[in-house]
Formats: sequence, C-alpha cells, structure tokens
Amino acid sequence: MKIVIAPDSFKDSLSAQGVADAIALGLADVWPNAQLIKCPMADGGEGTVESVLAACNGELRRTQVRGPLGAPVNAAWGWLPESHSAIIEMAEASGLQLVPLAQRDACISSTFGTGELIRAALDAGAQRVILAIGGSATNDAGAGAMQALGVKLLDAQGKSLAPGGLALGQLARIDLSEVDRRLANVRFDIAADVNNPLCGAHGASAIFGPQKGASPEQVEQLDQALGHFADHCAKVLEKDVRDEPGSGAAGGLGFAAKAFLHARFRPGVEVVAELVGLAEAVRGADLVITGEGRFDAQTLRGKTPFGVARIARQQGVPVIVIAGTLGDGYEQMYEHGVDAAFSLPSGPMTLAQACAEAPRLLRQRAGDIARVWRTAELKL
Repeated sequence: MKIVIAPDSFKDSLSAQGVADAIALGLADVWPNAQLIKCPMADGGEGTVESVLAACNGELRRTQVRGPLGAPVNAAWGWLPESHSAIIEMAEASGLQLVPLAQRDACISSTFGTGELIRAALDAGAQRVILAIGGSATNDAGAGAMQALGVKLLDAQGKSLAPGGLALGQLARIDLSEVDRRLANVRFDIAADVNNPLCGAHGASAIFGPQKGASPEQVEQLDQALGHFADHCAKVLEKDVRDEPGSGAAGGLGFAAKAFLHARFRPGVEVVAELVGLAEAVRGADLVITGEGRFDAQTLRGKTPFGVARIARQQGVPVIVIAGTLGDGYEQMYEHGVDAAFSLPSGPMTLAQACAEAPRLLRQRAGDIARVWRTAELKL
C-alpha cells in the first residue's frame, strides 16, 4: 500500500509538515507496513517556503529588510543550493500580517523590503527566483521593490519619490542607469493565482486597496497614481503590461515583476508541486490524502487540494481530503478529482479547540479513513 500525504497548512494551527505528520500517524495505526510518502504542500501563499524546504532539504535564511511601513523586519526566505534557486514569500517582507489593523495604510506602504530579499538572493548567486506574492500590505505597483533593485523614481525636482503608491502620482522620470545588472541573468517565476489587471474597476486598488486601509477616495487616488506609473514605465520599457492578467496581484507587484523582471506567472500550487516532485511521488500510489483548513468552493480557485487532485487524477489515483471545516460548495470538487472529503471535529467544539487539538483530530480522522478503506478492500 503506497499512500501520498500532500496537505497544505492549517492556518493558526499546524504547518503543512505538521499536518502530514499527524495524518501519517493515523494511517500507520491501521497500516503499519504501508509506504507513506509525505509531501507538504502550499499554493504560493503563507507556508510556501517551509513546504518546499522540507521536501527539498533546502536552507532557511534570514535577512533584515524594511517592512511595509519602513520598520526593520527579520524576513525568512529559502535557498536551494543544488539549483541555485531562491524561494521568497513577499509577505515575509511586505505582508499584511506585519501591520496592525489600526496602522494599515495602502497609500504609503511599500514593497521595498521584497526588493531587498531579491537582492539578497542575487548576492547568494541565484539563477532562479520563485516569488510567492500573496498576502501583501502594499499598493505601490511594486515600485518599492524596483527601487531596492536600483530603479530611480524621480519627481519634477529630480528627488526620489517617497514610499508608497500615492507618491507615484508625482513621478516625472524613471532612471534605469543603476538597475542591478545581475537581474538580466535570473529567471523569475511568480507564484500567484490572482488575475486582476493593474488599474480600473477590477484593478489592484479597487479590489484589494480597502482591506489594506484605503478609503473610497484613496482607492481612486491610488488607481490614478498607479496608472501614472504605468504610463512612465511604458516609455522606458519594452511593452505596457498593465492590462495583463496578474498585473494587479499583490497591490501591483505583479505589474513590476512582469514589466521589469520579465517574470513568468504560474499557479502557486503548480510551482510548489514541481519543486517537491509531487507528480513523481503520486506515480504508482494507491491513494492520495490532501487537505487544508477550510475546504469550500474557493478551493477551485487554485488552492492546494485542487492542484493535488488535478495531478492525482492524471494518474488515476483516488484523492481524499481532510479539512478543518467543510464550507459551502465543497462538493464541487468532486468533479475535479476529489473522491471524498471529511472534516476534523468529532463533535461540537470551538475554532480555538479545533486548532489546539488538530494533531489528535487529524490522526483520528486518518485512522478512520484507513479502517473504512481496509474494510472495503476485504469485502472486495
């Protein structure tokens, strides 16, 4: 019996590795001789670095950078020495979780720290940078990150612009003379599932600005400022990418990645699956077990169980999901490679209790699944 265990993390409870370990214990209680292959997963959001490093024996590194509002942040990133690849979660440097609710300000928050992490990867000799761009606190079209990499954004008096998206409305000139030359020799892969354009009704400011502290009036101002930035970028770069899908991701960091770094966008779960070798692990398996904290219709938008099920389905391997909760529309996943889904709670309990008891509950549920599977096999 070969079983692949490929879950995402359970937010505020367990890492993907912790979830996989607990599931493995439950399966081993029933199938002590089974071949259990653990492939901790992520979809490009929180936990991406941890999942990849756990599977690839990479190195966790830390670099002090500027946070979204300028305060120092000790940001973690991953290094894969064999392939000279860096894995960066922009949220580590420029994430919403770094800013208390009362201090969130989409007008002045900056991605400068993310650019500093990219620079650290260049210093390490990176030939490839995988940039996961979920969970940003910023709305600066990636301008801050580009400034950290040598792009000069100047106002009419020739002074460098202040941090943040609103200041882009004062942009008069872009100077590329001091851009880090090493960027030209690096492949950039962006792990993201957001397909919004940079500007307009479906752009970065309108859709994501409010959750980052922008008022309706500021949303309009930011949208105009980002459009002004895009106008100037179009004058000095190869093409105008503001309307391309994904340019509005992470407050417009997707735009800068496309325009300045020639980045290739890919679904986050696809990037992680490739790095951890999930397709190879699934080959010849009897069962795949995946999971996430909340399994619902949103999973169809490229979350981990969707990506795992897609790979397993290609090889004809059944998939079972174990989730913290089963939300509205989770049944839709039955048409996309998932064969069954189970939630953790065995009775009434609070979210705090479920999070605290997740290791025990995961082990129990995995054991229950194994017993049902074994019974079905015996009857066949």
